Amino acid sequence: MLIFGIDPGIGITGYSFIEAKDDTFRLITSGSIQTDKTAPHPKRLLELRNDIDFLIKKYKPDCASIEQLFFFKNQKTIIPVAQARGVILLTLEENSIPMYEYTPLVVKQTITGHGRAEKNEVKIMVKKYIEIDKNIKLDDTIDSIALAICHFQNIKFKEKIK
Repeated sequence: MLIFGIDPGIGITGYSFIEAKDDTFRLITSGSIQTDKTAPHPKRLLELRNDIDFLIKKYKPDCASIEQLFFFKNQKTIIPVAQARGVILLTLEENSIPMYEYTPLVVKQTITGHGRAEKNEVKIMVKKYIEIDKNIKLDDTIDSIALAICHFQNIKFKEKIK
C-alpha cells in the first residue's frame, strides 16, 4: 500500500509517500511544498494545488492520510491553513484518492503511545518505524511521515478487531 502523508499548511505543507506492507515501512520520498510568502493568497493556494496534483500523478498513491484541522493556539493561521487544507482535499478528490483524517492527538498516540508527545518524541519514534534521511529537518515533513504510519497502524488495528 502506498500512503500519501500530508501535513497541510499555507506556507509549508509537508508530504511523504510511504510504502507499507505487513509491519514494514519504506520511505519512497518526502519533502515540503513551500509557497512564496510575498505572493497573493489565491496564487499560493493555486501553487499548492498544482504541486499536490503533480505529486499524485507522479507517485499514484493508494490513499492519503492528512492532518485534521486542529485549532489550539494561533488564531492568525487557522483560516489560511483551513483554506490550504480545503485545496488539498479538493485535489485528492479530483484524483479519486481515498483520504483519511487524523488529529494531532491521535497521530501522537499512535506513534509514541501518548497523545501529548513533543515534536522531538514523534521524530525519535518515526525513526524507529522507518529509515529516514538525516537531512529531513522540517517538522512538517516528519509529521507527514507520522501521518502515513498512523494511518497504516490504524487500519491494521481495525482489521485485528474484526
